[in-house]
Amino acid sequence: MPQGVLMQPGQGSSYWVLGDLYTLKAMGEDTGKAYALMEILVQPQSATPPHIHSREDEAFYIQEGELEFQVSDRTIVATPGTFVHSPKGQLHSFKNRGSKPAKMLCWVTPAGLEKFFAEVGVLFEERSPSPPPVSPADIEKIMATAPKYGLEIIPPPSPQA
Repeated sequence: MPQGVLMQPGQGSSYWVLGDLYTLKAMGEDTGKAYALMEILVQPQSATPPHIHSREDEAFYIQEGELEFQVSDRTIVATPGTFVHSPKGQLHSFKNRGSKPAKMLCWVTPAGLEKFFAEVGVLFEERSPSPPPVSPADIEKIMATAPKYGLEIIPPPSPQA
């Protein structure tokens, strides 16, 4: 039986994922697998590719900065206080179009996807506070690992010949 979670500022395991910092605040083990909560620091001009979750709903609450969300065929600009919910099966993505980092909370319900970020990410270490460069191997790792978590990443369209 879960005992509850108390996570102070700065606590939680953090991982660099394609240049963004994901801090795991509540894991499935903490919540009876009901949900997981992550704090995400999205670097300027950073984006997630369009993707679809087959196992969980995903919800976002913007705390700082401005993010552009693509949800199905809609594009919205999310500023602090904005809440975005994307149910499983819905295509979505986000991008920080600004010049400063943006920060948001992300819930996944039920839990499980938090393990994807831990698996594909690079453990954050205090002595290297800036994101490591994103390499083709990082992208390959994400593409290869995504199906294990029921995640479909939509590749960009091929350039016309």
